[in-house]
Amino acid sequence: VDPLSVAMICMVSFVSLLIHIYAVGYMKGDAGGARYFAETSLFTAGMLGVALADNLFLFFLSWELVGLCSYLLIGFWYRKPSAASAAKKAFLVTRVGDMLFLAGIFVLYANMVKVAPESVYPLALPEIFRHIAAIPPQQLTLITLLFFGGAVGKSGQFPLHVWLPDAMEGPTTVSALIHAATMVTAGVYLVARTFPLFIAAPMS
Repeated sequence: VDPLSVAMICMVSFVSLLIHIYAVGYMKGDAGGARYFAETSLFTAGMLGVALADNLFLFFLSWELVGLCSYLLIGFWYRKPSAASAAKKAFLVTRVGDMLFLAGIFVLYANMVKVAPESVYPLALPEIFRHIAAIPPQQLTLITLLFFGGAVGKSGQFPLHVWLPDAMEGPTTVSALIHAATMVTAGVYLVARTFPLFIAAPMS
């Protein structure tokens, strides 16, 4: 827990609280109300996991949990063909960014094993930051580009933004929770959390 994660935790908790309170009335009478609140609560837990993770393994697990909940919530009314199609589109497009992020983690892990063979937790953020200077500059550039690709996918930036218009097929409160408030900030948070890597990577 540091000032950056505290800011993220407060933002996610506050926005999620307001949306859950509003959704009590918005989802009243919907047959899937219990499922809705289970999925939104799991989504919030995933976002808090992203904010609190002190290593990239836990960060990625929480990152994927957020993606899964996004799929479930966008396709909440799954009996509508348009909602089911929108959910699949969002899931597949965001997986492109997730694969880039995962590739970046693999490259970083391979380098950490070489430069810090004595490290018990090579994916722990403090360990990574401690050994940044020992990672070859070209590898740092590759890692940060892959991480940035993950951020682009999660935050719905060009060219991985094509799923956003279709995502309105879910309940309006889902759009507020996922797209306007929390999930799209996860990509920005990834860059902010790993910013020492971006600083250390050479410009060319």
